Amino acid sequence: MLLLQSSAAIPSTPVELILASSMVTKVVLAMLVVLSLLSWGIMLAKWLEFRRMRTAALAFTREFARATSLEQAVAAAKKAPSSPYNRVFARAVNYLREVTQRATAEAAATGAAKPTLTASQVEALRLLLDAETTSERDALSRFIPSLAVIGSVSPLMGLLGTVLGVISAFIGIATKGSGNLAAVAPGVAEALIATATALAVAIPAVFGYNIFAARLNRFDGELEGFGSEIIALMAREGRI
Repeated sequence: MLLLQSSAAIPSTPVELILASSMVTKVVLAMLVVLSLLSWGIMLAKWLEFRRMRTAALAFTREFARATSLEQAVAAAKKAPSSPYNRVFARAVNYLREVTQRATAEAAATGAAKPTLTASQVEALRLLLDAETTSERDALSRFIPSLAVIGSVSPLMGLLGTVLGVISAFIGIATKGSGNLAAVAPGVAEALIATATALAVAIPAVFGYNIFAARLNRFDGELEGFGSEIIALMAREGRI
């Protein structure tokens, strides 16, 4: 008789378990579902963004590596799809043109030789490239910290659901005046399903955050190296 009561008290499927749970547990599960959809949406969007950026960057860097002059590199940047590399290069070219135009006008007035960038101007160019690299990195890292937040908050919400489930189990024991399985099982089941849902939300979010953070660090290093290549190209042409 006790076994029959226990089997009747415990839902037979996860859907029945959720439907039979308390309103507070349903609210916790609904919030976890929202966080899960948000994290998967962010991961999909960032994956597509990184993929487009990598494709456009490879198309430009190949042409840039073949360029033997700054003019050829400028032409390659105009034909290639937009990417952080194009924008960093365009920022360097604009700075070079502004500095060169002023220096050329001064040289024409004084009859001096062809102007080149001074040491202070080269340092300013380096700082400009670093600032542009940081700006591109910040733009690419948008929403990635949200994955870390979801990965941290979800287990806490699951813990909340666990505590509420345990409280429900004790209330069941108190109201029924018995500690048998029929009184304890519903609350324990609620606690377990809340914990399992929280882990299912947190684990992919943490994995996604670590993967995208690693890609972002690699992108930052590659973009800094590309800035050095720009300065090297200008030095080969005698502009520095």
